[in-house]
Amino acid sequence: MKQHYLEPWSKEYAAQYDDARIRLAAGGILAASGHNMQPWIIRLDPSDPMTFHLYADSKRMTKEVDPYARQMMISQGTFLEYVAVAGKKEGWDTRIELFPDGEYDEGDLTHSMDTLPVAKITLVKAQPQEIPLYGAMYLPDTNREPYRTEGLSVPQVSALESLSDAAGISVQVYQEQAELSKIGQYALKSAEIEAGVSRVMEESSAIFRASEYQKNRYRYGFSVEGQGASGLRMHVLQGMLTVFPSLNSGEAAARNFISYASASVHSTPAYAMIVTQDNSRASQVESGMLYSRLVLTGHTLGLVVQPLSQVLEEYPEMDGPYTEFKQAYAPGGGTVQMLFRMGYPTKEVPLSMRRDVMDFVEK
Repeated sequence: MKQHYLEPWSKEYAAQYDDARIRLAAGGILAASGHNMQPWIIRLDPSDPMTFHLYADSKRMTKEVDPYARQMMISQGTFLEYVAVAGKKEGWDTRIELFPDGEYDEGDLTHSMDTLPVAKITLVKAQPQEIPLYGAMYLPDTNREPYRTEGLSVPQVSALESLSDAAGISVQVYQEQAELSKIGQYALKSAEIEAGVSRVMEESSAIFRASEYQKNRYRYGFSVEGQGASGLRMHVLQGMLTVFPSLNSGEAAARNFISYASASVHSTPAYAMIVTQDNSRASQVESGMLYSRLVLTGHTLGLVVQPLSQVLEEYPEMDGPYTEFKQAYAPGGGTVQMLFRMGYPTKEVPLSMRRDVMDFVEK
């Protein structure tokens, strides 16, 4: 079966569209998003061919793990940064204005998402640039495999920690053994908690695509590729899961989840965090933009990343480790927006599903 869900990863994919806004959006959809939900809506300005608006798709919320839509807002930022990088390559200055029509009404969040844009993006003609970050957009955004044992160099750490260009938001890399052990224990404890919360596991199971047919039909969510499977092994696993769905549900899914978390923690030479002084919607979006810069810059340095979001999730069962972690790494009222592992890869991983760019466009 032809893998239509991988078509957006071709560098020629965007060229089929005459509208520059759609071409840049085709780059934006390659960005990472929570649960690979791709929660973006693009509305083209009918009166200005150089302007479009980004909305959060309220129908794609993962309400069990992200009840306050914080991760949803981070996913808006990851998209915007990829759009900006694609713009530089094509010769556009992408001027991004966050929440141009005002902030969300937190008491009516779904309605706010549907009616208020996250960002207004205006394109201004500029000189095309050949930038390494553009090529990095077409590499997998997440690598869940074991990493090599060597840590990051001092210049690499400096390059990553200096990527923030906004006030009140910072990057911190941790690779001392004591910190690796401490953060790893939080990651393991939170994974064990999540594995024991059935409604959370069921939310993830509902968007697991076990076959090529399902991946082509939905083109978002999880698949066996996220578990490191490719080639013949991928097809064997998909066949087994199609015949025996219980292999990836219930207790089996919980055991697999903990096993993967343990393998990740025990092969991590460095962790990194994005921390903000406040937890405003704008700070959340800016954190996503910064995360995309970190992913792309990491690729240019030979590094790969994997988010470890469990300890940062805000449902009742996670309250204990969430509060402890926040107090330890964002004291004084700050917020840890992202936690992720970094390192040199031991193997290449497959690309993940993406929907067609026109599925995101509302005219």
